[in-house]
Amino acid sequence: MRTRFAPSPTGDLHVGGAWTALASWTLARAAGGTTVLRVEDIDTPRVVRGSAERIADDLAWLGLDWDEGPATGGPHAPYTQSERAPLYDAKLAALAALGLTYPCDCSRAEISRVASAPHAGEEVIYPGTCRNAPRDREMRRPPAIRLRVPDGALVVFEDLIHGRVEQHVGPSVGDFVLRRGDGVYGYQLVVAVDDAEMDISHVVRADDLLASTARQILLMKLLGRPPERIPSYAHVPMVVAADGERVAKRAGSDTIRGLRERGVTKEEIVATLSAGLGLTATSTMDPSCWRKTPWPMPAAWS
Repeated sequence: MRTRFAPSPTGDLHVGGAWTALASWTLARAAGGTTVLRVEDIDTPRVVRGSAERIADDLAWLGLDWDEGPATGGPHAPYTQSERAPLYDAKLAALAALGLTYPCDCSRAEISRVASAPHAGEEVIYPGTCRNAPRDREMRRPPAIRLRVPDGALVVFEDLIHGRVEQHVGPSVGDFVLRRGDGVYGYQLVVAVDDAEMDISHVVRADDLLASTARQILLMKLLGRPPERIPSYAHVPMVVAADGERVAKRAGSDTIRGLRERGVTKEEIVATLSAGLGLTATSTMDPSCWRKTPWPMPAAWS
Protein backbone atom coordinates (compact mmCIF):
# COMPACT_ATOMS: atom_id res chain seq x y z
CA MET A 1 0.00 0.00 0.00
CA ARG A 2 1.23 3.48 -0.93
CA THR A 3 -0.66 6.60 0.16
CA ARG A 4 0.21 10.25 -0.25
CA PHE A 5 -0.50 13.59 1.35
CA ALA A 6 -0.23 16.37 -1.22
CA PRO A 7 -0.67 19.85 0.28
CA SER A 8 -0.64 23.06 -1.72
CA PRO A 9 1.79 25.51 -0.08
CA THR A 10 -0.56 28.47 -0.09
CA GLY A 11 -0.59 28.94 3.70
CA ASP A 12 -0.10 27.04 6.94
CA LEU A 13 -1.53 23.57 7.53
CA HIS A 14 -5.14 23.95 8.64
CA VAL A 15 -7.16 21.51 10.71
CA GLY A 16 -8.88 20.08 7.62
CA GLY A 17 -5.52 19.35 6.03
CA ALA A 18 -4.27 17.60 9.16
CA TRP A 19 -7.51 15.58 9.25
CA THR A 20 -6.89 14.28 5.73
CA ALA A 21 -3.19 13.71 6.35
CA LEU A 22 -4.00 11.66 9.45
CA ALA A 23 -6.49 9.47 7.56
CA SER A 24 -3.98 8.83 4.76
CA TRP A 25 -1.09 8.18 7.15
CA THR A 26 -3.13 5.82 9.36
CA LEU A 27 -4.32 3.72 6.44
CA ALA A 28 -0.75 3.20 5.21
CA ARG A 29 0.81 2.62 8.61
CA ALA A 30 -1.87 0.11 9.65
CA ALA A 31 -1.02 -1.92 6.54
CA GLY A 32 2.74 -1.58 6.94
CA GLY A 33 2.74 0.52 3.78
CA THR A 34 4.49 3.61 2.48
CA THR A 35 3.52 7.26 2.85
CA VAL A 36 4.55 9.94 0.38
CA LEU A 37 4.66 13.71 0.91
CA ARG A 38 4.16 15.58 -2.37
CA VAL A 39 4.15 19.36 -2.60
CA GLU A 40 1.54 20.54 -5.11
CA ASP A 41 2.99 23.96 -5.94
CA ILE A 42 2.23 23.88 -9.67
CA ASP A 43 0.02 26.99 -9.42
CA THR A 44 3.03 29.16 -8.67
CA PRO A 45 1.16 32.51 -8.44
CA ARG A 46 -0.65 31.21 -5.33
CA VAL A 47 2.40 29.79 -3.54
CA VAL A 48 3.34 31.42 -0.23
CA ARG A 49 7.06 31.54 0.42
CA GLY A 50 8.11 29.19 3.22
CA SER A 51 4.69 27.52 3.39
CA ALA A 52 5.88 24.08 2.23
CA GLU A 53 8.53 23.97 4.94
CA ARG A 54 6.05 25.07 7.63
CA ILE A 55 3.53 22.43 6.56
CA ALA A 56 6.22 19.73 6.71
CA ASP A 57 7.25 20.95 10.15
CA ASP A 58 3.66 20.81 11.44
CA LEU A 59 3.16 17.31 10.06
CA ALA A 60 6.38 16.13 11.70
CA TRP A 61 5.33 17.76 14.98
CA LEU A 62 2.04 15.83 14.86
CA GLY A 63 4.00 12.60 14.33
CA LEU A 64 2.73 12.12 10.77
CA ASP A 65 6.01 11.11 9.18
CA TRP A 66 6.62 10.06 5.58
CA ASP A 67 8.90 7.68 3.72
CA GLU A 68 9.36 9.66 0.50
CA GLY A 69 9.23 13.41 -0.04
CA PRO A 70 11.01 16.58 -1.13
CA ALA A 71 13.73 16.51 1.53
CA THR A 72 13.67 12.74 2.08
CA GLY A 73 13.99 11.76 -1.56
CA GLY A 74 12.88 8.43 -2.97
CA PRO A 75 12.56 6.44 -6.18
CA HIS A 76 9.98 8.78 -7.71
CA ALA A 77 11.74 12.11 -7.11
CA PRO A 78 11.26 14.97 -7.48
CA TYR A 79 8.33 15.26 -5.09
CA THR A 80 7.67 18.94 -5.74
CA GLN A 81 5.38 19.54 -8.71
CA SER A 82 7.14 22.68 -9.93
CA GLU A 83 10.19 20.47 -10.58
CA ARG A 84 8.21 17.92 -12.61
CA ALA A 85 7.27 20.08 -15.62
CA PRO A 86 9.23 17.95 -18.15
CA LEU A 87 7.10 14.95 -17.17
CA TYR A 88 3.88 16.91 -17.66
CA ASP A 89 5.17 18.17 -21.00
CA ALA A 90 5.74 14.58 -22.12
CA LYS A 91 2.30 13.41 -21.01
CA LEU A 92 0.59 16.34 -22.71
CA ALA A 93 2.51 15.56 -25.90
CA ALA A 94 1.40 11.91 -25.66
CA LEU A 95 -2.25 12.97 -25.44
CA ALA A 96 -1.75 15.36 -28.36
CA ALA A 97 -0.24 12.56 -30.45
CA LEU A 98 -3.45 10.60 -29.88
CA GLY A 99 -5.51 13.52 -31.17
CA LEU A 100 -6.96 14.11 -27.72
CA THR A 101 -6.10 17.79 -27.20
CA TYR A 102 -6.95 21.11 -28.79
CA PRO A 103 -6.28 24.81 -28.11
CA CYS A 104 -9.03 26.96 -26.62
CA ASP A 105 -8.84 30.74 -26.58
CA CYS A 106 -12.20 31.31 -24.88
CA SER A 107 -12.24 33.56 -21.84
CA ARG A 108 -14.02 32.53 -18.65
CA ALA A 109 -16.62 35.21 -19.25
CA GLU A 110 -17.32 33.89 -22.75
CA ILE A 111 -17.69 30.35 -21.45
CA SER A 112 -20.03 31.46 -18.67
CA ARG A 113 -22.26 33.30 -21.13
CA VAL A 114 -22.67 30.26 -23.35
CA ALA A 115 -22.62 27.43 -20.80
CA SER A 116 -25.73 26.42 -18.91
CA ALA A 117 -25.81 27.83 -15.40
CA PRO A 118 -24.65 25.18 -12.91
CA HIS A 119 -26.39 24.40 -9.67
CA ALA A 120 -24.77 25.58 -6.45
CA GLY A 121 -21.41 23.88 -5.97
CA GLU A 122 -21.26 22.54 -9.52
CA GLU A 123 -18.74 23.47 -12.18
CA VAL A 124 -19.50 25.34 -15.37
CA ILE A 125 -19.60 22.78 -18.19
CA TYR A 126 -17.45 23.84 -21.12
CA PRO A 127 -19.76 24.02 -24.18
CA GLY A 128 -17.14 22.86 -26.70
CA THR A 129 -16.82 26.20 -28.50
CA CYS A 130 -13.27 25.55 -29.74
CA ARG A 131 -13.50 21.78 -30.13
CA ASN A 132 -13.71 21.84 -33.92
CA ALA A 133 -12.33 25.32 -34.56
CA PRO A 134 -9.38 25.61 -37.00
CA ARG A 135 -6.11 25.11 -35.17
CA ASP A 136 -4.34 27.62 -37.40
CA ARG A 137 -6.76 30.44 -36.59
CA GLU A 138 -5.50 33.67 -35.04
CA MET A 139 -5.82 33.28 -31.28
CA ARG A 140 -7.43 36.13 -29.39
CA ARG A 141 -5.35 35.34 -26.31
CA PRO A 142 -2.82 32.68 -25.27
CA PRO A 143 -4.87 29.49 -25.53
CA ALA A 144 -5.48 26.84 -22.92
CA ILE A 145 -5.09 23.21 -23.95
CA ARG A 146 -8.18 21.08 -23.37
CA LEU A 147 -8.73 17.35 -23.39
CA ARG A 148 -11.02 16.17 -26.17
CA VAL A 149 -13.08 13.88 -23.95
CA PRO A 150 -13.88 10.74 -25.97
CA ASP A 151 -17.54 10.25 -26.81
CA GLY A 152 -19.27 7.98 -24.33
CA ALA A 153 -16.49 8.21 -21.76
CA LEU A 154 -18.01 6.61 -18.66
CA VAL A 155 -15.93 6.19 -15.52
CA VAL A 156 -17.14 3.91 -12.74
CA PHE A 157 -15.25 3.35 -9.49
CA GLU A 158 -15.92 2.24 -5.94
CA ASP A 159 -15.04 4.91 -3.42
CA LEU A 160 -14.00 3.25 -0.17
CA ILE A 161 -16.19 5.64 1.83
CA HIS A 162 -18.97 6.76 -0.51
CA GLY A 163 -19.48 3.55 -2.44
CA ARG A 164 -20.17 3.28 -6.17
CA VAL A 165 -19.60 6.43 -8.20
CA GLU A 166 -20.13 6.78 -11.93
CA GLN A 167 -19.72 9.77 -14.19
CA HIS A 168 -20.28 10.37 -17.88
CA VAL A 169 -17.35 12.75 -18.18
CA GLY A 170 -18.39 14.60 -21.34
CA PRO A 171 -21.91 15.64 -20.27
CA SER A 172 -20.80 16.17 -16.65
CA VAL A 173 -17.79 18.47 -17.10
CA GLY A 174 -17.09 18.85 -20.82
CA ASP A 175 -13.63 19.07 -22.36
CA PHE A 176 -11.54 20.14 -19.37
CA VAL A 177 -8.30 22.15 -19.20
CA LEU A 178 -4.96 20.34 -19.16
CA ARG A 179 -2.81 23.47 -19.35
CA ARG A 180 -3.96 27.03 -18.81
CA GLY A 181 -3.28 29.88 -21.17
CA ASP A 182 -0.60 31.24 -18.83
CA GLY A 183 1.29 27.94 -19.11
CA VAL A 184 0.30 26.56 -15.70
CA TYR A 185 -0.67 22.90 -15.87
CA GLY A 186 -4.18 22.01 -14.75
CA TYR A 187 -4.83 20.21 -11.49
CA GLN A 188 -6.48 17.22 -13.15
CA LEU A 189 -3.48 16.41 -15.33
CA VAL A 190 -0.71 16.86 -12.78
CA VAL A 191 -2.50 14.87 -10.07
CA ALA A 192 -3.36 12.04 -12.44
CA VAL A 193 0.21 11.90 -13.73
CA ASP A 194 1.81 12.11 -10.30
CA ASP A 195 -0.43 9.53 -8.64
CA ALA A 196 0.28 7.12 -11.50
CA GLU A 197 4.02 7.79 -11.77
CA MET A 198 4.49 7.62 -7.99
CA ASP A 199 2.58 4.33 -8.00
CA ILE A 200 0.10 5.49 -5.38
CA SER A 201 -2.24 2.62 -4.51
CA HIS A 202 -4.72 4.52 -2.29
CA VAL A 203 -5.65 8.19 -2.60
CA VAL A 204 -7.15 9.56 0.61
CA ARG A 205 -8.40 13.14 0.35
CA ALA A 206 -11.34 15.40 1.18
CA ASP A 207 -14.68 14.72 -0.46
CA ASP A 208 -14.82 18.13 -2.15
CA LEU A 209 -12.48 16.46 -4.67
CA LEU A 210 -14.74 13.46 -5.29
CA ALA A 211 -16.08 15.01 -8.50
CA SER A 212 -12.51 15.29 -9.86
CA THR A 213 -11.78 11.60 -9.58
CA ALA A 214 -13.46 10.45 -12.79
CA ARG A 215 -11.40 12.93 -14.83
CA GLN A 216 -8.18 11.70 -13.25
CA ILE A 217 -9.03 8.04 -13.81
CA LEU A 218 -9.93 8.85 -17.42
CA LEU A 219 -6.57 10.55 -17.95
CA MET A 220 -4.71 7.61 -16.45
CA LYS A 221 -6.52 5.24 -18.80
CA LEU A 222 -5.86 7.42 -21.84
CA LEU A 223 -2.19 7.55 -20.90
CA GLY A 224 -2.03 3.75 -20.79
CA ARG A 225 -2.29 3.01 -17.08
CA PRO A 226 -3.44 -0.62 -16.64
CA PRO A 227 -6.79 -0.86 -14.81
CA GLU A 228 -5.28 -2.90 -11.98
CA ARG A 229 -2.78 -0.11 -11.28
CA ILE A 230 -5.27 2.73 -11.01
CA PRO A 231 -5.49 3.81 -7.35
CA SER A 232 -8.33 3.11 -4.99
CA TYR A 233 -9.96 6.26 -3.59
CA ALA A 234 -11.29 7.21 -0.17
CA HIS A 235 -12.83 10.68 0.15
CA VAL A 236 -13.14 11.75 3.78
CA PRO A 237 -15.79 14.29 4.83
CA MET A 238 -14.98 17.95 5.29
CA VAL A 239 -14.05 19.59 8.58
CA VAL A 240 -16.41 22.44 9.43
CA ALA A 241 -16.37 25.10 12.13
CA ALA A 242 -18.86 25.07 14.98
CA ASP A 243 -21.19 27.27 12.89
CA GLY A 244 -21.08 24.80 9.99
CA GLU A 245 -18.77 26.85 7.77
CA ARG A 246 -16.02 24.95 5.97
CA VAL A 247 -12.63 25.05 7.66
CA ALA A 248 -10.02 26.06 5.13
CA LYS A 249 -6.94 28.23 5.15
CA ARG A 250 -8.36 30.57 2.53
CA ALA A 251 -11.20 31.36 4.93
CA GLY A 252 -8.77 32.32 7.67
CA SER A 253 -9.72 29.36 9.86
CA ASP A 254 -7.52 27.92 12.57
CA THR A 255 -4.27 26.25 11.66
CA ILE A 256 -2.21 23.58 13.36
CA ARG A 257 0.49 26.17 13.95
CA GLY A 258 -2.05 28.45 15.60
CA LEU A 259 -3.17 25.63 17.91
CA ARG A 260 0.46 24.89 18.75
CA GLU A 261 1.06 28.49 19.68
CA ARG A 262 -2.02 28.46 21.92
CA GLY A 263 -0.67 25.46 23.83
CA VAL A 264 -2.87 22.71 22.39
CA THR A 265 -0.78 19.53 22.52
CA LYS A 266 -0.14 17.29 19.55
CA GLU A 267 -1.58 14.38 21.53
CA GLU A 268 -4.86 16.23 21.98
CA ILE A 269 -5.02 17.21 18.29
CA VAL A 270 -4.31 13.70 17.01
CA ALA A 271 -6.67 12.06 19.51
CA THR A 272 -9.50 14.48 18.69
CA LEU A 273 -9.09 14.11 14.93
CA SER A 274 -8.83 10.33 15.23
CA ALA A 275 -12.05 10.15 17.22
CA GLY A 276 -13.80 12.43 14.74
CA LEU A 277 -12.71 10.31 11.79
CA GLY A 278 -13.83 7.12 13.50
CA LEU A 279 -10.33 5.65 13.54
CA THR A 280 -10.30 2.72 15.93
CA ALA A 281 -8.23 -0.43 16.16
CA THR A 282 -10.84 -2.27 14.11
CA SER A 283 -11.55 0.43 11.53
CA THR A 284 -8.14 1.69 10.43
CA MET A 285 -7.94 -0.76 7.54
CA ASP A 286 -11.56 -0.29 6.50
CA PRO A 287 -12.41 3.25 5.35
CA SER A 288 -16.05 2.21 4.95
CA CYS A 289 -16.19 2.41 8.77
CA TRP A 290 -14.85 5.96 8.86
CA ARG A 291 -17.00 9.03 9.32
CA LYS A 292 -19.14 9.95 6.31
CA THR A 293 -20.60 13.32 7.31
CA PRO A 294 -18.92 16.72 7.92
CA TRP A 295 -17.12 16.89 11.23
CA PRO A 296 -17.57 19.99 13.42
CA MET A 297 -14.25 21.14 14.81
CA PRO A 298 -14.26 21.67 18.60
CA ALA A 299 -15.50 25.13 19.46
CA ALA A 300 -12.48 25.58 21.73
CA TRP A 301 -10.22 25.40 18.67
CA SER A 302 -11.96 28.32 16.93
